Order: sequence, then structure tokens, then C-alpha cells
Amino acid sequence: QVQLLESGGGSVQAGGSLSLSCAASGYSRGCMGWFRQAPGKEREGGAVIDSDGSTRYAASVKGRFTISKDDAKHNLYLQMNRLKPEYTAMYYCAARAYIGCGTWSFPPESWFIYWGQGTQVTVSS
Repeated sequence: QVQLLESGGGSVQAGGSLSLSCAASGYSRGCMGWFRQAPGKEREGGAVIDSDGSTRYAASVKGRFTISKDDAKHNLYLQMNRLKPEYTAMYYCAARAYIGCGTWSFPPESWFIYWGQGTQVTVSS
């Protein structure tokens, strides 16, 4: 059974940085990503990484976020720099095993089968 566990959320001032981690147990290679959901809004994509290491970013975070993974440790990471208050949200780790991220410019939320419980990120102005 695949389990995803996020960590690293917290509070930071605008312009600061945070690093998130996702520990994936029972997971094999495939497509992994980070999504976020702000209060009162729908969940939206942030960044994804394919099994070959290629990455895709939502336009709203491109240039500020960097997604990476360590296959040996089964960990997924998200480095977030120059944070803005509008980035305040619950951040979720997502995964789909044995298959890549597809041909979309950014795979939809429905593509992912496994989800973590989320970690809160709060950016104050």
C-alpha cells in the first residue's frame, strides 16, 4: 500500500523560503507532484516530476519553486523561494505509480491516485 507523508510546512514572511519533503512508502517509479489548496479555493497544481527526472511547473510558481526527488530514499522535495502571501495553502504530495506524467503541459489532479494528508504553509506579509 502506498503512503505519502509530507513534512516541512510552517510559517514564513513574504520573500522567505521553505522546503517541503514527502516520504513515499510502498511506491515505485512513476509521476509525483505537489499540489496546493488555499482556503476557499480549489486544489491546484504546483510542480510535478516524471520518472526520468523531467519537471513541469504551474505558471504561478515557475521560477520560485523547484521540485526534486531521491529515488533511493523514496523522497520527494519542493524548494519554495521568494514566497508570497497568496502561496498560503495546504500543500499536498501526490503520486501515480508505474506510469509517467502524461503529455499534458501539467497533469490534472485526477491523474494522481495517491495523496498525502498535506502540510500547511503560511506566508505573512
